[in-house]
Amino acid sequence: MNIEEIENIELEYISLSDYKELKEAMVSSYTSMQNAVWSLEQIDNLINKFPEGQVVIKINGKLAGCALSIIVDFSKFDNEHTYKMVTGNYTFNTHDEKGDVLYGIDVFIAPEYRGLRLGRRLYDYRKELCEKLNLKSIVFGGRMPNYHKYANELSPKQYIDLVKRKEIQDPVLNFQISNDFHPSKVMKGYLEGDSESNDFAILMEWDNIYYQKPTGVATTVKTIVRLGLIQWQMRPYKDINELLQQAEYFIDAVSGYRSDFALFPEFFNAPLMAGNNHMSTPDAIRELAKHTDVLVQKFSEFSISYNINIITGSMPEVIDGKLYNVGYLCRRDGSLERYEKLHVTPDEAKVWGMQGGSKLQAFDTDCGKIGVLICYDVEFPELPRLLAEEGVDILFVPFLTDTQNGYSRVRNCAQARAIENECYVAIAGSVGNLPNVQNMDIQFAQSMVFTPCDFSFPTNGIKAEATPNTEMILIANVDISLLRELNQFGAVRNLRDRRKDIFELRKK
Repeated sequence: MNIEEIENIELEYISLSDYKELKEAMVSSYTSMQNAVWSLEQIDNLINKFPEGQVVIKINGKLAGCALSIIVDFSKFDNEHTYKMVTGNYTFNTHDEKGDVLYGIDVFIAPEYRGLRLGRRLYDYRKELCEKLNLKSIVFGGRMPNYHKYANELSPKQYIDLVKRKEIQDPVLNFQISNDFHPSKVMKGYLEGDSESNDFAILMEWDNIYYQKPTGVATTVKTIVRLGLIQWQMRPYKDINELLQQAEYFIDAVSGYRSDFALFPEFFNAPLMAGNNHMSTPDAIRELAKHTDVLVQKFSEFSISYNINIITGSMPEVIDGKLYNVGYLCRRDGSLERYEKLHVTPDEAKVWGMQGGSKLQAFDTDCGKIGVLICYDVEFPELPRLLAEEGVDILFVPFLTDTQNGYSRVRNCAQARAIENECYVAIAGSVGNLPNVQNMDIQFAQSMVFTPCDFSFPTNGIKAEATPNTEMILIANVDISLLRELNQFGAVRNLRDRRKDIFELRKK
């Protein structure tokens, strides 16, 4: 399936109504193994015992993959257990709500949907479930379907070592290792009928670093969101494909750290104007706007492929003959949202004839509500306050500034917005220079993540900061639950303590 055909990706709990499609997907996925299809009764049993552990992934409403799991007390199984043992002879009576390990029973992607990194989404779901349930680890017996090709010359351990060094390709083992699972034991006779693995399996584990041994004391579940900021180097590109190659490189990098968001700067695509220097400056940026549709389409594809929400920074867009500065939120489920720069700078209006937009809204994401303000907009405190009233927890600010004093305006205002509105603010800009692009000569930036200033946050209100004027990525975790605590119990409470009896703010 081609990415451009995808309209929507959904992760859902399995229901019995999915069984017909599920069976077809299992049959097509396990062509080399006999009797590898779960019965309707077995799926029903899993749903009744542990509904959260049974999920399917659907594309355009059609089932594309599946992950099944149970919770077990792993101390009851030694390292030499078999698949039949850990599943209770396929009855799943070994499921124990008080267990300490999430045990993977099955995971597969139907052949026609492979290559879209959907398996990664299923593994990410399992990791999040493991963290949510405060389980020690995820464990499963991993197949190594290419081992039969090397069984006469390599032991399982030698084979694993060569796969880890990328000298041998094994589609299952390579994928599991790339998703942070590590081999801990070779098991003989684990899965009946697995001739491709030569009757061997590898006990694979993923350790939950947030696991806390139960103490009987009530604890608050924390919601951690990981931000990936891209401090973009302005450099010449021969065409849009070369620019997209660089953009994908950074998206791959931040998604490799399991970031939930990737933030690009304002007008990151400006280098493409170098080919328009024969035009007037207003015409050159309107020519740049012709690339916007392609960029949005490709960024949406990247958000799906790399399982990450992308804030595209900004780019010019012409609507009804008028030039606007806009950007897009490309959600990892395939959906899109558009945002606009409301306040254009005097230079943007004078040199380019750019118009201010009129759309201000908060966006729902799988990590809570977010807002996006482009550069100059963050210098108007009314806008972030309106977004805060809509429940925004993270404000993203793509910017482009040429001088250090211009940058300081954005930086200082962004930090103030974090304090005023009890939210996180992430700013990302471009560095370097474009001597061959009119009105885009030099750039100054230091990308940062700001927090409120209270005891649960950094004392200076800075969670993370990039090196000034250096191309790099900046990764930072933000804890949404701390914002809830601040709102209720902070040393000062900017949102709750507003004097609404003497002033109010509203959108027209």
